[in-house]
Amino acid sequence: MSFAGKVVLITGASSGIGAATAIHFSQLDALLSITGRNVQKLNEIADQCKSNKPLIIPGDLTNETDVQNIIKSTIKHYGKLDILINNAGILENGSIENTSLEQYDRIFNINVRSIYYLTMLAVPYIIQTKGNIVNVSSVVGLRSFPGVLSYCMSKSAIDQFTRCVAVELAPKQVRVNAVNPGVITTNLHKNSGMSDEELKKLL
Repeated sequence: MSFAGKVVLITGASSGIGAATAIHFSQLDALLSITGRNVQKLNEIADQCKSNKPLIIPGDLTNETDVQNIIKSTIKHYGKLDILINNAGILENGSIENTSLEQYDRIFNINVRSIYYLTMLAVPYIIQTKGNIVNVSSVVGLRSFPGVLSYCMSKSAIDQFTRCVAVELAPKQVRVNAVNPGVITTNLHKNSGMSDEELKKLL
């Protein structure tokens, strides 16, 4: 399979699933636009890509100006957008007994609101190319797990967002799908402060 000539925008591409996705698409000759908050790591991933050097767009997806810039820069550089991969997200521990509204807002802002906004801005261009949107959800969007309440809720929201947008854009020949991977040990878990024992409970 080749994605030669296809423009693929990947969020959260500086590590974990997003980084692996970028490298894989590069092996399929895609034209990449990668974004994340860590410029150094984005450059490291770009150096591992096999095809054309990816366009690197640093940004914080909770910042609306940064989100606007991600789309504008991609279109300015490539002239189109074929595939949007909404991968960026954060994970934090917290049950109904020890969570907070601050944590809830923080997780939903990055895991849901930012995807909602970026997709809104990307859709006109993806309709033009009859392209694809892929949202990286999680098994926790389908099954209940203790101790990561806000995260589970955010991924369930992404699954419903995916279904609704798929129905809305199907008449325009745009496919919208979510992937729900099982627990994959990445920096996402380490950065959340999750211990090895807590991680084992999810595996």
